[in-house]
Amino acid sequence: MKLLSRILEFLLIYGCGIGGLLGIKAAFRLSDYLIPSAGELLATAAENGWRYTEAVADTAAVAVAGHGFSILLAVIVAFVGSSRSFLGALTKTAAYNLQAFPVVAIAPILFIFLGDGVLSRILVASLVCYFPLLLTFIGIFAQPVEDVEHFFSMTGRLTRRLALGIRVFENAGKILAVIAGSGTMAMVGSIVAEFLVATNGIGYVIRKALYQSNLAHILVSLFFIGLFSSLYISLIELLGQVVQKRLDPVEDAPV
Repeated sequence: MKLLSRILEFLLIYGCGIGGLLGIKAAFRLSDYLIPSAGELLATAAENGWRYTEAVADTAAVAVAGHGFSILLAVIVAFVGSSRSFLGALTKTAAYNLQAFPVVAIAPILFIFLGDGVLSRILVASLVCYFPLLLTFIGIFAQPVEDVEHFFSMTGRLTRRLALGIRVFENAGKILAVIAGSGTMAMVGSIVAEFLVATNGIGYVIRKALYQSNLAHILVSLFFIGLFSSLYISLIELLGQVVQKRLDPVEDAPV
């Protein structure tokens, strides 16, 4: 039901956007060259639907890989950065300073050294969603849960591993929400990488359509991007619900 709800919400938003464009076209009597007609949009979708589906699937695969890599990297860096050592403070400062650099300024460096293949696209996708994840993990790892940790601290049983376990368990909902939200950003990062230099993926399709000033192709591409993004976010949310039920089985226990 969550998946169906997500898709219906996207279709409603996309339909309102297209309806608004067609309304502006009709109100100002704009030509089909500037804003395509509904018939041209449908014809473009029918003609290129399968090709765009393959392109978005390629982009989504890169986004999923980049998302997974960014989660792993953010957990490792946040674990080091949350410690009170000099290395932890240095890691945290470096993480904050690196956030000041736009990804579009760093991406060309990756493409120069690694080329325009899959690895560069994965790294750019991971960079886009890495910082929000890192800041969230650092905040959670470094913030004690006083009510729970107090008992273990007083009994001398509180270790760093136990403290991190308590903090992750108590903030599981927040972590899952950030991971789900960053999934969309991974998709954006993958598209940005393809738009810059890649020769495949839906970002490349949009770049070609931009050179041709073909708004119909761009609008149809946006439809497939939104559809795949809704599917991916729904799958992450579904996985998060399963994980939360496993972490908190008491809620499912009979009263």
